[in-house]
Amino acid sequence: RNPRIGEESPPSPRPALCLAVPGGMASKSHVRVGEQAWARTPKVNGEFFAMTYGALVMQIIEDHEDVDLVNKQLEKIGYNIGVRIIDEFLAKSGLPGPCQSHRETADSIAKVAFKMFLGITADVTSWNAERSSFCLTFYENPLTEFVELPAEYTGLVYSNILCGAIRGALEMIQVRAQCKFVRDTLKGDDVNEIQVEIQEVMEEVMSEDYKDNS
Repeated sequence: RNPRIGEESPPSPRPALCLAVPGGMASKSHVRVGEQAWARTPKVNGEFFAMTYGALVMQIIEDHEDVDLVNKQLEKIGYNIGVRIIDEFLAKSGLPGPCQSHRETADSIAKVAFKMFLGITADVTSWNAERSSFCLTFYENPLTEFVELPAEYTGLVYSNILCGAIRGALEMIQVRAQCKFVRDTLKGDDVNEIQVEIQEVMEEVMSEDYKDNS
């Protein structure tokens, strides 16, 4: 069945780490691929996009009232979106093959996926020593056009749908991750920043039924 909005879809994993260009290619290549993917992507009016998202957020606030529940609901909706758009990304982005490192995965998100679906790019910063955690920093956020947070909603992670979308898309390519906003221009920060922590690269395992029939 098709899940309702806000309900997490059961994952149907894709081949592991199919989210980057071959190893050794610099982020400049990802920038070029992102620009080409953006040129091929049908465009939506930016104002309409922002207003539609704003209406969604307001409806969720009316339904749940509690800001923490709203944040969780936005993340779940984003997760469902990520689960679905990964196929479109893999088919239309122009990236030719599986990635060789977390760095390439990060560049693919920042330079290709952000460009393809949001019309912007992000910088990859703040790697930890284990190279398993990084941040995506970006100044423009098309979701927050015309938005100001009232004082009573300072705890709202308005664009938390992006964190969910990244988590859902990564899970479909066998990467379990946690994502969270650590800086937000709606809250007075000079830049938006999403931290992505890669927790596990899952192995693809054949089901017993598949093994029996092979």
